[in-house]
Amino acid sequence: MISQNVFIINFNLLYEILDEIKENLSFKIIKFENEDDFIKDTHLDITNSLIISKFKEKLIVKKNITERNLLSFNNFHPPFSLYKLLELINIRLIKLRFNHQSKINIKDYELNLNSKFLFKDDSSLKLTEKEIEIILYLNESKTKHDVSDLQKNIWGYSLDMETHTVETHIYRLRKKISNKFNDENFILSHQNGYFIP
Repeated sequence: MISQNVFIINFNLLYEILDEIKENLSFKIIKFENEDDFIKDTHLDITNSLIISKFKEKLIVKKNITERNLLSFNNFHPPFSLYKLLELINIRLIKLRFNHQSKINIKDYELNLNSKFLFKDDSSLKLTEKEIEIILYLNESKTKHDVSDLQKNIWGYSLDMETHTVETHIYRLRKKISNKFNDENFILSHQNGYFIP
């Protein structure tokens, strides 16, 4: 899997919160005290990285950062839902991994990231953002992913997250694919987890 960084600029509180749970995150967090330090660092590879900053204009102008790499929180103040924040970060990172292509071939299917449709032959199925994330993640490494792995990498780490959330989402996704394409084997389950063969 591609290693991804999340740069947190001028947002110490957010960095401290994420730093407390960093061993459970699927990305590396790097802190910068201010935008100028970040802009001056010429060794940073931000291609597949997300930048979280309170002020986006300076970064866009001086570092040529695009909106897809930037998560700006001009009006973002605690209290906030850590679960929702991590979900948003993970969604953006998954999209960055595949930003160079809008159509991805998976088995005998074509997944269109722009339209959010899964196609096979003359049939198509509309997917949710979360369903796309699940498919991309399972297809990326071709290994079996257990519930805790999916919980961490798709939903983001959360102590209060319902453990059946993962199973429910995958059950519904498998049912949708089975009903539309008559395919029971798109996502398989095994004692070690879920996978796309």
